[in-house]
Amino acid sequence: MSVPLFDTPLPERPELPEPRADGWDPALEPALVAAPGLEAIVARLRAPGALVVTTGQQAGLFTGPAYTVSKALSARAFALVLERRWRRPVVPVFWVPGDDHDFDEVASVAWLGADGGLVTASLPRRPADAPLTPLGREPLGEGVLTALDAFERSFPDAGTSGETVAWLRRHYRPDRAVAAAFAGAMAELLAPWGVACLDGAHPAAKRKAAPLMLHALQRAPELDHALSERAEALARAGKDAGVPVGDRASLVFLDGSLGRDRLVSDGDGFIARRARTAVSLSELESIAAVTPDRLSGNVLLRPVLESALLPTVAYVAGPGELRYLELAAPVYERLAVPRQRPVPRWSGLFVEPRVTRVLAKYGASLEALLDDGAAAELEARIARDALPDGAEAAFAALRQAIDRHYEPVVRAVAGVDPTLERPAAAARGQALHAAQELEKKLLQHARKRAATELAQIARVRLAVRPEGKPQERVLSMAGFLARYGTGLLAELADHIAAWYARALEATPPKA
Repeated sequence: MSVPLFDTPLPERPELPEPRADGWDPALEPALVAAPGLEAIVARLRAPGALVVTTGQQAGLFTGPAYTVSKALSARAFALVLERRWRRPVVPVFWVPGDDHDFDEVASVAWLGADGGLVTASLPRRPADAPLTPLGREPLGEGVLTALDAFERSFPDAGTSGETVAWLRRHYRPDRAVAAAFAGAMAELLAPWGVACLDGAHPAAKRKAAPLMLHALQRAPELDHALSERAEALARAGKDAGVPVGDRASLVFLDGSLGRDRLVSDGDGFIARRARTAVSLSELESIAAVTPDRLSGNVLLRPVLESALLPTVAYVAGPGELRYLELAAPVYERLAVPRQRPVPRWSGLFVEPRVTRVLAKYGASLEALLDDGAAAELEARIARDALPDGAEAAFAALRQAIDRHYEPVVRAVAGVDPTLERPAAAARGQALHAAQELEKKLLQHARKRAATELAQIARVRLAVRPEGKPQERVLSMAGFLARYGTGLLAELADHIAAWYARALEATPPKA
C-alpha cells in the first residue's frame, strides 16, 4: 500500500565530493555481514575505481528508530548521484558499530499497532554496576521473545505483517548478540538495494584499524589540545560542537575488566577511566598487535577510521553527527586521513491515509499537527465549533462593550478624583477577566462535547509526532513494514533517491 511521505528540507545543499585514488581492500570482506545478494555488492566493491559512501547507526532493537533505515537508503541515494556523475561504481556501506556499549539506549523500541495506538517493548535493563560489555558480545536474552510476541500481536493481519515478523524472528533470538541481530536484520533488508553492512567490530576490521588507533593514542595529548581549540572556534562562531573535549581523554576505548573503558592520558601512559587501572603505551602497542579487538574508537575517531579503512568519499549523517564531524576536522589532519564529505541524511515522515482523512475532515494542514502551537489552535477551533451558534460573537461583543462603556466611566472618575482612576481601570480589568473566565469554562464544556473529534486529532498527532518527538526518532521502520507490507521499502527507496536527485543533480561539478 502506498503511503505518502513528507520531506523536511536539507539544512543546506552539500557540495559534491571528489573521487579518491585508493580502492577497496579485499581483506575487509570477512567483515561484511552475510545476506542474500551480498555477492553482487562485493563484485561492485572489487571493480576498478570503486568508491564508497558510508553511514551507520547504533544497533537498535528491531532495527531501532525509522531513520536508521532511511539513513542507509540516503547513502544509497547519494551514491547513485555520484555514480551517474563519475561513471564508476559508488557503493553504499552501512557501518555497524558493534563495539558500542550503551545497552539502555538501544534496548527499547516503539511502533504503531494495527489500531493506530503506540506500542512499546523493552529488554530488561542492564544493572548500573554491570560491565559496559560491547553490544557485539551482549546477548539479547529471553526478553526479546516477549518483545517479538508483542510485535506480532499488534498486527493481526498476517498477510501484511507475516513477512516482517518472520524477518525479525530470524535475527532477534535470545542467544544472539544485540549488534549481531541488528546487523543481520539490516543486511537482509538492505542488500536488495545494493547496500552492504560492515561489522566494525569484526576481527578483519579491527586488525586494519589497529595501527590508526595506536597512532591516535601516541598523539593523544596533541589531539585533545587541537580538538579543544576547534571547539572554542566553533563556539565563537555560534556553533555547538556536540561532543565535550579538553578533559585529557583519548579518542580510544580499551575493553577491560569493567567492559569498554575510555583511556585518559596520564603522564607517559593512560588510565582506564572506570577501572582506574594504568596501562602503558608499550602495553597498548602489544594489545594492538595481538588482540586489536579490545580497542575501539569514540564518536570522533570512528568516522576517521571508516575513511582510513574504506575508499569513502562521503558520510551521510544526522544533525548531531554533522556537528561532531565538523569538530573532528583536526583529527583527520593530524592522523593524515582523507576527510570524507559530510552529507545530511534524508529526513521526513510517513503520512498514513487515516492522517490524511482526518486533516481533510477538519481542513487542516500537516504542519498543524507537527507544531505544538498550531495543534493547540486546531484543537481550540474544533472545540469552538461545538459552541452554540453565536456564542463566540456574543462574547466578543461583551468584551467590546466592557471596553467601550467603561472608558467614559474611567474618565469621569479621574476628572472628579485622579486617585480613583486606577481602581476604575482595575474594575474594568476584573470585568474583562470574568468574561474571559466564563468563555474559558464554556470552551471546556465544548471540548467535552467534542471529545470524539479531539480524540481523532490526538490519534493522528500520535502518528506523526509520537511522544511529542519526530516520528522517525521514535517509531521503528519494522512497524510500518508490518502495517503496509515490505513493498513499502521500495517506495521509500525510490522517494529518497528522487529527493537527492532533485537536490543535487543541478549542483555543478567542481572544476
